[in-house]
Amino acid sequence: MPQPYVKTLTSNGVATITFFHPAHNSMPSGVLSDLESAIIRSGEDDTVQVIVLKSGGDRTFCAGASFDELLSIETEEEGKKFFMGFAKVILAMRSCSKIIIGSVQGKAVGGGVGLAAATDYCFATKYASVKLSELTIGIGPFVIAPAIERKIGVACLAEMTLNATEFYTAQWAKDKNLFAEIYETGILMEEAVEVFANKLASYNPEALTAMKQAFWNNTEHWPELLETRAAMSGKLVLSDFTKNTLSKLKN
Repeated sequence: MPQPYVKTLTSNGVATITFFHPAHNSMPSGVLSDLESAIIRSGEDDTVQVIVLKSGGDRTFCAGASFDELLSIETEEEGKKFFMGFAKVILAMRSCSKIIIGSVQGKAVGGGVGLAAATDYCFATKYASVKLSELTIGIGPFVIAPAIERKIGVACLAEMTLNATEFYTAQWAKDKNLFAEIYETGILMEEAVEVFANKLASYNPEALTAMKQAFWNNTEHWPELLETRAAMSGKLVLSDFTKNTLSKLKN
């Protein structure tokens, strides 16, 4: 079985960060930590002007949290630490001085939707349907909710969260401003991402940094907010409802 990885390839001022996990690009702690580090490194690299965030494979973009790791959590502190993994990735994307472009080739669930929402401009294919399934396992999308709400608003966040079994189409996501552009195929999307990234990389880097800061105005309280949300999720994941549901899903 292929091993999980986070890889960064830099060319012509564009850093392409790719994450992968054989279980539908799910996000265990190790992948989350490596992804956070890759974003921070690229943000601090003076040779990088723009970052592209994508996942490996040609199907699921990201299946969200690792069920195996959720089942292994035994204390509230362990739970908070796990969900802080997602928080730290989103906060790294928020504080990164470089524009981050999303490249979403397939379905995004839970934390995967949060990653897409935390990009500054997101491309997708028509296969990139989205779902927030957290309530079905007894928790909620607390940590990723601020990033999603920032893009699609409270009403659409509530719709996705409460209709937790439903996938929403890529066109719906574009209409609600989660995606900026959608394409018929992954190849067409990747070509468009490359053109767009290279165009941005040719712009004044000081102007890009200033625009990035403007885009994320009024999010200065997020470090404290996401830590509080991670603690909420860390407590709920220990509930009998969640443990029983995860066990049934695994079996």
